[in-house]
Order: sequence, then C-alpha cells, then structure tokens
Amino acid sequence: MSEKDRMLAGELYLFEGDAELMEMGMRARRLTRLYNATREDEDQRRRELLEELLGAVGAGSRIEPPLHCDYGCNLHVGERFFANFGLIVLDDCLISIGDDVMVGPRVSLCAATHPLDADVRASGLESCKPIVIGDRVWIGAHAVVNPGVTIGSNTVIGSGSVVTRDIPENVVAAGNPCRVLRPITAEDASYWEAKRAAYRAAVEAEGR
Repeated sequence: MSEKDRMLAGELYLFEGDAELMEMGMRARRLTRLYNATREDEDQRRRELLEELLGAVGAGSRIEPPLHCDYGCNLHVGERFFANFGLIVLDDCLISIGDDVMVGPRVSLCAATHPLDADVRASGLESCKPIVIGDRVWIGAHAVVNPGVTIGSNTVIGSGSVVTRDIPENVVAAGNPCRVLRPITAEDASYWEAKRAAYRAAVEAEGR
C-alpha cells in the first residue's frame, strides 16, 4: 500500500518525505490561498476554486474565506452547505457533509489523529478516522468535531462544543465533551413555524 492508501484506509502512515502526499498538501495550500484572496463579488471564481479543491460540492454551497484544509479532496459537502469565516478541515480521510448544513465561524473538523504513545507519535506516524455529518445540521461557532464522529441529521451542536463521540439525530447537544441536552420536539417546530409565519405576514404587510 502507498502512504496515501494507508491514510485513506485509516492505517498508520507517514506524511513527511512521501512525494504524493506532499504534492497533495501543496495543491490544497495553493488553492486555498487563491480562494482566500478572492473578492467578495467573485462568487463564480469562488465556486470554480471550490469545485477544483473539494472532492464534491453541492449546488448552492458557500464557504466564507478564510478556509484552511489539509487536502480538500477528501471533503464532500452536499447542497446549500454554508460555512462562516475560518473553517478548518483536517481531511486526511473522508469528511462527508449532507445537505442544508450550517457551520458557524472558526469551526474545526478534524479527521486526523496521532498515536497516544509518545515514541510512536514522535516518529511522525499518524492516522485518521472519517467524519460524517447528516442533513440540516447546525454547528455553532468555535466547535471542534473529532476523528471518527458521526452527527445525525437535524441536530444542533452548541457553540464551543468538543464533539468526541457520535451524536444522534434530532437533538440539541453541547459541551466539552459534547453531550445531548434534549431532543428537538414538535413544540420546537410549532414555535419556529409560528415565528416564520409572523415574519412572512410582516414582510407582506410592508409590501416586500
């Protein structure tokens, strides 16, 4: 197996000195540099760079610069994905994100990990575990999602959370370590649907 194959399989691998991985890393740094230098009115240029950088990017998806990632090609995002300023993605293996996901500023998605043993860690060997984020998830500002985590659809992750284990769908979760606080209920839906209806009525009354 090549070092790239070992990396994608979640086995121990060595980045330093491997020409293929180093070239992939340089490619990501070049493309993110170009992306982060775009102007606020260059939507088409940003889209083109994201399509070149990422493994997949759905229609209507936006990422506010600055964006930083290890490789980019292992990040797959669905439709209408939105990430606010300062997204950090350590996509040494697959990071899969569904549709209509919202990510707050300075969120870190970290698939990369290192050996617990100090001698092995100092040798430069590392590994990774995939991250899966379902549809319609909202991740608050400054949250960190750790290697191997799955977050279920419709879930809200509170700001500043450190997500170290799987979080089910349809819940509010927060903390360090992140834990489920409560389910998202029919009462929540009724409350926010009423708020939306009031907003629409106000807009219509204003003639907008």
